Amino acid sequence: MQQDNRASYATRWENSRGREVAEPPSATRTPFQRDRDRLVHCSAFRRLMHKTQVFIAPEVDHVRTRLTHSLEVAQIARSIARTLGLDEDLTEVIALSHDLGHPPFGHTGEDALDEAMKPWGGFDHNDQALRVVTRLERRYPKFSGLNLSWETLEGLVKHNGPLIGPRADGKTRDDLPPTIREVDGRFDLALDQFAGPEAQVAALSDDIAYNHHDLDDGLRARLFSIEDACQVPQVGAAFRAVETEYPGVEQGVLIAEAVRRLIGDMVGDLLEETRRRLLDDRIGTVGDVYANARPVVGLSPEMAEAERALKRFLYANMYRNALVNQERNEGKRIVSSLFRYFLWTPDTLPKEWRKGCDGPGGGWTARIVADYIAGMTDRYAKREFRINLGSTAALA
Repeated sequence: MQQDNRASYATRWENSRGREVAEPPSATRTPFQRDRDRLVHCSAFRRLMHKTQVFIAPEVDHVRTRLTHSLEVAQIARSIARTLGLDEDLTEVIALSHDLGHPPFGHTGEDALDEAMKPWGGFDHNDQALRVVTRLERRYPKFSGLNLSWETLEGLVKHNGPLIGPRADGKTRDDLPPTIREVDGRFDLALDQFAGPEAQVAALSDDIAYNHHDLDDGLRARLFSIEDACQVPQVGAAFRAVETEYPGVEQGVLIAEAVRRLIGDMVGDLLEETRRRLLDDRIGTVGDVYANARPVVGLSPEMAEAERALKRFLYANMYRNALVNQERNEGKRIVSSLFRYFLWTPDTLPKEWRKGCDGPGGGWTARIVADYIAGMTDRYAKREFRINLGSTAALA
């Protein structure tokens, strides 16, 4: 079991609110270690290996996928949790699970599914992640899903903040995606409060990872140059510092070292700002974290602005790059076409997916088709498109 060097405000596995289906405790693992292990062994996690982060079905080995991104988020998050005295295993499982609901082709695939599912409540990757771990994974004879602990589900759903109430722009339960609303009805996830400290760490670790690793990927893919990136003040300072310390260093090492330092600077700022908030807000227990009027884990105003500057650069020079947009448009076309095809010909779905369909164009059929497509990898979606729609221009 875990050694007891946790801070007073950490989530304690001994006080876990348990699982929806009661199970005997493990003799060798805490509930959160068990959750992490179940997540790592599930099919949806393995499929992240072939899902887009930014580049669709990348053939260059160094480019990130959803899986490598999730592993990098978990590494950053676990290091921060250890330094702050939080539960490392809970932090890690939330970090590893945060992208489970992403369909093929990244955010473009999500946009396409959301548009297709508008008559039936839309599509949201956070809601889909919850569907995966509570329903779609089929590994255990006694329950559907992974039967994760309350704390893991709560962190997965709320890692970006409250979902209803005054801290969520006045949104109500009626504004929630269907699965979150359903699971909250059974589990009471306190959706009007901030998540626990471990989930807050996982959320900011996601930002730290994708900002800087997208910078790395964009440079290595030559979507922009080092000179272009150095227009961002903090990025420029990091590259100049490395070049000064290591004159003539090869470009690949220069990029890696500068990105490493940028990540280290942001992690250091997060730790300093979080400690400041813990003191200023008089946080003594995990209950204080939930009830606090603001997130306990955060960046200083100066670092938050530096992060926004980097995001603006990446949006203009990477996410809107002509090559990336061309790939995204193709991905959107594939997802939209597959949805229409399977919605109106559900008998062509794999046998295990036909159960529950209510005929061509039906609402239950639409939900099943969305689940089926959301679980696809980029390459599987392309193959399904080629096999089923390669010569059907009307549906493409």
